[in-house]
Amino acid sequence: MTSPRYRSCFSELVQCTKQKNLLRGRAVHARIVKDGSACCVYLSNSLVNLYAKCGDLFHAKRVFDNIQDKDVVSWNCLINGYSQQDLTGSSLVMELFQRMQAENVLPNSHTFAGVFTAASSLSDVFSGLQAHTLAIKTDSFSDVFVGSSLLNMYCKSGALAEARKVFDGMPERNSVSWATMISGYAMQRSALEAFEIFKLMRLKDERENEYALSSILSALADPEFLSTGSQIHCLTVKNGLLVFVSVGNALVTMYAKCGSLDDALKTFELSGDKNSITWSAIITGYSQSGDSCKALKLFSNMHLAGIIPSEFTLVGVLNACSDTAAVGEGKQVHGYLLKLGYESQVYIMTALVDMYAKCGSTLDARKGFDYLQEPDMVLWTSMIGGYVQNGENENAMNLYARMRIEGIMPNELTMASILKACSCLAALEQGKQIHACTIKHGFGLEIPIGKDGSIVFRRMPRRDIVSWNAMISGLAQNGHGNEALELFEDMQLEGTEPDYVTFVNILSACSHMGLVKRGRAYFDMMSDKFGIVPRVEHYACMVDMLGRAGKLDEAKEFIESTTIDHGMCLWHILLSACRNFRNYELGAYAGEKLMELGSQESSAYVLLSSIYIALGRLEDVERVRRMMRLRGVNKEPGCSWIELKDGVHVFVVGDQMHPEIKTIREELRILSKQIKDEGYHPPPDSVSANTCNDEELVAAFT
Repeated sequence: MTSPRYRSCFSELVQCTKQKNLLRGRAVHARIVKDGSACCVYLSNSLVNLYAKCGDLFHAKRVFDNIQDKDVVSWNCLINGYSQQDLTGSSLVMELFQRMQAENVLPNSHTFAGVFTAASSLSDVFSGLQAHTLAIKTDSFSDVFVGSSLLNMYCKSGALAEARKVFDGMPERNSVSWATMISGYAMQRSALEAFEIFKLMRLKDERENEYALSSILSALADPEFLSTGSQIHCLTVKNGLLVFVSVGNALVTMYAKCGSLDDALKTFELSGDKNSITWSAIITGYSQSGDSCKALKLFSNMHLAGIIPSEFTLVGVLNACSDTAAVGEGKQVHGYLLKLGYESQVYIMTALVDMYAKCGSTLDARKGFDYLQEPDMVLWTSMIGGYVQNGENENAMNLYARMRIEGIMPNELTMASILKACSCLAALEQGKQIHACTIKHGFGLEIPIGKDGSIVFRRMPRRDIVSWNAMISGLAQNGHGNEALELFEDMQLEGTEPDYVTFVNILSACSHMGLVKRGRAYFDMMSDKFGIVPRVEHYACMVDMLGRAGKLDEAKEFIESTTIDHGMCLWHILLSACRNFRNYELGAYAGEKLMELGSQESSAYVLLSSIYIALGRLEDVERVRRMMRLRGVNKEPGCSWIELKDGVHVFVVGDQMHPEIKTIREELRILSKQIKDEGYHPPPDSVSANTCNDEELVAAFT
């Protein structure tokens, strides 16, 4: 390239590439074509490099294809250009690398740097291994940039053993090499190994930089390593590295994930240059710690500061809305993410489905689920879990069946939700099938799967408070109260401390067995021995216990002595007990308490009316009915179901949708006639023998 004209064009192209001035570069390209200089391989390579560095891979490829005598620089310019692009670009790198070898062009260190970068993006360890072998064969591995690129590929692919071999065998390391090895361990949550490399780096007098510090802080983002993370914080201050945004972001994330939110917030507030990652770290930290209100407040501040949130920020905000059932704020975030164009992101839509489901809006959750139509296990699990959480167990079972038909593999959480649905529907046979599936798919008897039956419980490799509670609850609800109480004692002997849920189950067991004295002892033990403040559920169990034992006056005194805000539930329990024991006067007292408190439960009005009917106080019957109408209280239709073979049949009062409804109704009429012919008569407190017939009473409450 001795011609002054060539040298002038070459210098201009180098300058345009440095400045990424594509417009001026195209003008130089046009002049080269016009002057007939395009045959010069040096100028052609410079043009490929210009277009590649400016991101115009289409024209880079066109110039490359027109080069007659391609040398290694020609290939390297295009390979390195594609390696900086998306997965499609990385795939093209591997094709170019194969073509290069087929045309007998020997790769050099720059080639391998691009190839390893592409293999890293693709997580293509096999192609990376082949290139690694060739790099050793061509003596290119000694180049520090090649070694760092190879190290990055192994780390990103999770092949840490291979990465460490490469790292230990590198004849020369730079700051990128150290940071990459630390980051590789951090990604695999190997904090001790990451810290070992960090200490080794300091012993080798390698100066800490922002990349190494960001990586080690990421590795230490666990409560166990909070003290070490704080020491690294001091080191960043000492070396003046807090000016780097990446270091500040890593510190905020580290403190937040360690649960030290005060330190996270101080670091956040002291960060001068906050970007969306900084905001996302602090918002997600508060959201995951349970302080969702603070997370939403910070998101509002972020918006006011004019920072555009990333998809990760929005996931954290949606999770905060889920935890506080803030469906209004959740809808606003939904609108905002649509405006930002994030509606096609699977993890965003999964968080959105989860938010609507946890807020009780399963219809909106299903709309989001149906919109995406992705075979994503987490998305399907969120929708199934949402149905179960909201008591729509039939929908959960149907969606699970569809999930299996479409070939989407469930995970442990999917199976836990479906087992709960089977439990709520009393679908034992289907539950057994689901249990079989958990074994078939290799899901161990780990929490939360191992909750089905005593044998499964005993075989669990470890049991936490959740599994103990599930087993105690199952025994208590199925008439095995003594076994439930024995299991409670076993739990304490194994050193597991009970929580408030445990005592709900224990008090429920005592209630069903009529163990009033023992129940009182457990109620006192809760606060005296374990420091657990009784909740409404515990008081409800005590009232139910006294009511079942016929100690109605004691139950009344217990309710009136409580200081907790129980709403109306305790009076409702007493009302039902009075009805069962035909203590109509006390029942009327409890019922009127509910009327005074403005109860919206139809069953309270029905029970009180039946009591007044039994007492013959028809004016009060009419008054209660009138009050019910004025308050807009409607009697909820009864619902029942039965499991037959592999299906669950659901029946709702007034529902005509069942395919065999005519046959069912005919059988019911025959059964009703047989009951009456046998001499059955309803109890006197359910209908009025003198003034009301069956049809009138039913009409009054439907």
